[in-house]
Amino acid sequence: MTLGIDLGGTNLCIGLVDNGVVRKMISVPSFDRTFTLEQTMEYLSEQILAVLTPEVTKIGIGVPTVVDVEKGIVYDAANIPSWKEVHLKAYLEERFGLPVSVNNDANCYAMGAYGMYPEDARPKTLIAVTLGTGMGIGIVDHGRLFCGVNCGAGELGYLPYKDGCLEEYCSKQFFAKHDIEAYDAAKAAEAGDAKAIEIFNEFGRHLGYALKILMYAYDPSHIVFGGGIANALPLFRDALVASLKENFPFEANVDRLCIDVQTSGETPIIGASLI
Repeated sequence: MTLGIDLGGTNLCIGLVDNGVVRKMISVPSFDRTFTLEQTMEYLSEQILAVLTPEVTKIGIGVPTVVDVEKGIVYDAANIPSWKEVHLKAYLEERFGLPVSVNNDANCYAMGAYGMYPEDARPKTLIAVTLGTGMGIGIVDHGRLFCGVNCGAGELGYLPYKDGCLEEYCSKQFFAKHDIEAYDAAKAAEAGDAKAIEIFNEFGRHLGYALKILMYAYDPSHIVFGGGIANALPLFRDALVASLKENFPFEANVDRLCIDVQTSGETPIIGASLI
């Protein structure tokens, strides 16, 4: 039995995972932004204790930033102001007496998405793209995470793009530019609102450009979308594929590409248990 933890800016989710199946899961608000480092660690420990059982043999945790995976040190965590350099692995191992693995949250989501496929249909190379407050990317190649030296592989969202960076056009930030929430835009588009439909078409074109870079860099067999916006894939899929194919010399690669959606809250928990 493994304890999988997904530490987000909004919610902290913890689950008991047994052979790839979540047996119990809780979701509580994440840290208050005013918390000191000591307060965040105490809060995290309290939530772990609420779920921990004697059967647990390992803890895996995904955090929204780069990580020294070997030492389990977290640097400059997004939305957690007090987390500049946190020796999370050492702290949790001392506190609970269990081995602890720490990784980036998008990487954990990618491993979870990979694990959701049947064993005889696992992707050769899977890229998970989370479409939320930002854009996170995780890469699984033949069953193994590709993290890079500093756990920063796949941080495509920070690439310069137009008047900012790609993330601003491939996440909820894009909808904020149009003064609308992604959820509200989806409801309006589904009801036939022409402006909302065009917003999603534009979003698809930007995301298609981002995926084109991923195709050149990693040539994946599968791309899996997570996060709230992923549920609206039918609204921007055609624009995304058209943008992806535009001036892309290997059209057959795009035709063979499998594009899926996995928005279950269990996905990052399962992934954290696998790292």
